[in-house]
Amino acid sequence: MYPNLTGLGIHDPKQIERYSLRQEAHKDVLKIYFHKQKGELFAKSVKFKYPRQIKNVLVDGGTHQYREVTEINRNLTLVIDELNTITRPAKRKETDLKEKILLDLRHLEKVVSSKIHEIEADLEKLK
Repeated sequence: MYPNLTGLGIHDPKQIERYSLRQEAHKDVLKIYFHKQKGELFAKSVKFKYPRQIKNVLVDGGTHQYREVTEINRNLTLVIDELNTITRPAKRKETDLKEKILLDLRHLEKVVSSKIHEIEADLEKLK
């Protein structure tokens, strides 16, 4: 189901929690973090380094000037696509956040309404 991750030696992609990607010199460093297992102090992680692809790009056609440009390795993009399908059920996270905000808003409405009634009752006592 995840051929690129399997190619990296990751046989149980469901254990992946998150990943990070950074650039060091002419390499991209991918670090994959796994869910912490019972009894472990720290979650396990693995690190992979991918050399960046170097291309010469024409900057000025009149003077035929080229500039060296680096870009992400194609294999790494395939791995990241697979990781995104595992780690980013973004719709669910957004709806969870939306539900939390709505619950907080409803609670705030109740608190404000209750306080308004309390203040109105105090005003009635002053009459």
